[in-house]
Amino acid sequence: MALQGKLLKIYVGESERYRDKPLYQYLIRWLKEKGISGATASRGIEGYGKDNILHTARLLELSSDLPIVLEVVDRNEKIEAILPEICRIVPKGLVFSTDVQIHKQGKD
Repeated sequence: MALQGKLLKIYVGESERYRDKPLYQYLIRWLKEKGISGATASRGIEGYGKDNILHTARLLELSSDLPIVLEVVDRNEKIEAILPEICRIVPKGLVFSTDVQIHKQGKD
């Protein structure tokens, strides 16, 4: 039986910082402290955002600000509770959520 949950995705630049740390690292630790079930940060190899500037990992066009995507999954109410603070912490970028069904979580 599947559990109802929410997937929160946060897109930020690799060079963005918060409290003297890379923003994505700060967020992962902050989410863990908040008791969120799981979060993963992945580095994109190419992308652009609202500023329309292309960031790429291609060797000849090495970017120092690659996109970082954080994926966060938990129950609806836990994600909804942290959203206002996430939006305050993330100065620019994209933050969105969608409903998901959790079919397996952790060990059996």
